[in-house]
Amino acid sequence: MPDELLTALLPAASLRVVVATTTALCREARTRHQARAASAGLLARGLTGVALLAGLQKEETRVSLQLECDGPLGGFYTDATTSGAVRGYVKNPLLQHLGEAGPYRFRPALGNKGFLSTVRELQAGEFYRSSVDLQAFELAVDFERFFQTSEQVDSVVALEVHAEGDEVLGSVAGLLVQSLPGGDTAALEALRGRFHGQAALAGELARMPSPSAAGLLRALFVGDPPEVLSVRPLGFQCRCSRERVRQALRLLGRAEIEELLREDGKADITCEFCTTAYLLEAEELRSLLEA
Repeated sequence: MPDELLTALLPAASLRVVVATTTALCREARTRHQARAASAGLLARGLTGVALLAGLQKEETRVSLQLECDGPLGGFYTDATTSGAVRGYVKNPLLQHLGEAGPYRFRPALGNKGFLSTVRELQAGEFYRSSVDLQAFELAVDFERFFQTSEQVDSVVALEVHAEGDEVLGSVAGLLVQSLPGGDTAALEALRGRFHGQAALAGELARMPSPSAAGLLRALFVGDPPEVLSVRPLGFQCRCSRERVRQALRLLGRAEIEELLREDGKADITCEFCTTAYLLEAEELRSLLEA
């Protein structure tokens, strides 16, 4: 089933819902970064979270979700466009194991301090950054607190990764529910209990092989039929290119390019997001100097 992002309304409760299925793009990211199980699972949650964040934007733009922590994971950086291009990397891809299920499950990877932040591109060259300290050390719960403190919007977030046999990323999905003006706060709190206390999304991923966003929406909201507003595809897609690499080298300045020529005779650059390698030989570096 292709990855997709769905937005909907629960009219009776006046709640907004965003659902993302991200299995394929998360597997692509894991393969590109050769991430082991724990690193892959946390990066998958970050990629899913940034897709949900992009689903809230009204205009064509891009957003990023960044985790910094003092644990061995180090953190991750993910970003997404409103057209569905998602990418990201994890600082330490070699973590294999998480803790036991429970409130301290992610602490062995995340450590004791950290923060979660977002950056939104408002218009060309202008960005808005907001962040919260990690408190729960559970990405979905800390993401909720980000919305409540930075956006003043009461929200429920679920980010789930279901393993199937030897496949760590058997299925990956996320859900965001937000109260609209005049929304039913009691209904939102009931959903918080379902998605955190009862792990409703995790249960549906375990029950449904290769779920679609629409299928998850129907299964999770049986009593209050949602009104679907939009469905769009998601995919792992990087914006790097040879020309972007050339531009980055130009920004380094003449002295840095001349040093590369003297010491290495070339520039070997790898994109952090997609691991694509770009090799610029001496002749191409000289052409940058001439330009």
